[in-house]
Amino acid sequence: MNNKLVILSIAAFSLTACKKEAPKQDGAKPYPVINVEAKNIVGYQTFPATIQGRVNNDVRAKIQGYITQVLVDEGQYVTKGQPLFRLETNILSENAAAAKAGIGAAESTIAASQAAVNAAQVEVNKLKPLVAKNIISDVQLQTAQANLSQAKAQLQQSMAAKQQASANYKGVAANIEYSIIRAPISGVIGKLPLKVGSLVGPTDQTALTTISDTSELFAYFSMNEKEYFDFLEKSPGATLPEKIKNLPMVELQLANGSIYSEKGRIEAITGQIDATTGTIQFRVAFTNPQKLLSNGNSGSIRLPKTYDNVLVVPESATYEQQGIVYVYKVEKDTAKNVVINVIDRIDNMALIKSGVNKGEMIVAAGIGGLKPGTAVKPKPVKMDSLVQSIKPKF
Repeated sequence: MNNKLVILSIAAFSLTACKKEAPKQDGAKPYPVINVEAKNIVGYQTFPATIQGRVNNDVRAKIQGYITQVLVDEGQYVTKGQPLFRLETNILSENAAAAKAGIGAAESTIAASQAAVNAAQVEVNKLKPLVAKNIISDVQLQTAQANLSQAKAQLQQSMAAKQQASANYKGVAANIEYSIIRAPISGVIGKLPLKVGSLVGPTDQTALTTISDTSELFAYFSMNEKEYFDFLEKSPGATLPEKIKNLPMVELQLANGSIYSEKGRIEAITGQIDATTGTIQFRVAFTNPQKLLSNGNSGSIRLPKTYDNVLVVPESATYEQQGIVYVYKVEKDTAKNVVINVIDRIDNMALIKSGVNKGEMIVAAGIGGLKPGTAVKPKPVKMDSLVQSIKPKF
């Protein structure tokens, strides 16, 4: 009997020891949570853009000749009419001297012809009273009048010869003036591919240089057909001109990622779809007071998209399965997955149309191992600090 009591005591002690050593089940884990907020959000659509000066003029020679002087340098700002190049003028100068001599010869011929007209006129005037008194025959007067007409015709020919000589001289003088190639507009000189000694002419394929008026610049970007019609639907106005007029100012992101200080306005949209690319082109005007932008720069146009009083959650709070987006709503310290309708994603935030309401609590991050029905211990965090902390750094 005593042995039985000992055995029972040992068994009871063993059971008690086992109960003490049994592991405890895990309780609710802490998760960061936020309350769904409504905010005014501005996002941007970006489109690659090329930048051109307001006016870009190719500079070409009007006459053929060898470059004797290059009077400017690449990147230099020039004003309209400023000399850029000089061409050889030796032959032109000789032609000008000859043309000027031709004018002198023509003037001498005119003087002689005028003297002949005056003499013939005197003869006619002298014979008229004699014929009237029948002192001489009418034949002599007719001969004198014929000589006068011939002298006048010769004078007209001499005057025409002078006009031709003057025209020749003006043409040569113009060519001499064309030998000084001047800036057609004010702007910045581009590349100078041709140097002193190069033979140039009006039919050359390569321009002497290009001058760009960069006081104002145009940025060109394109949308595909779907983007274009979506853009028109969301733009206020009944007609295309009205829609363009009501468009907000846009930003230019430069090649280094920085935002250009001046905002631009969309001024024009091409009237047809490019059959080759399937796109339609937009033109944006930017002022360039500091001359920081140049013809040929590249960048991206940022079109603002404004959402007023829209529900937002961190993107880290969302997950996707088979194309459906979910978040975990917290109800009575328990996670419950709900479907949400995301309308846009901006700055690490998901903008929501439906699925959750303002003020509802959701799990903000760390949802990789979370399952529906899991007990959670809410740990409130601020959404702004959470979003900022997960922004990519470049």
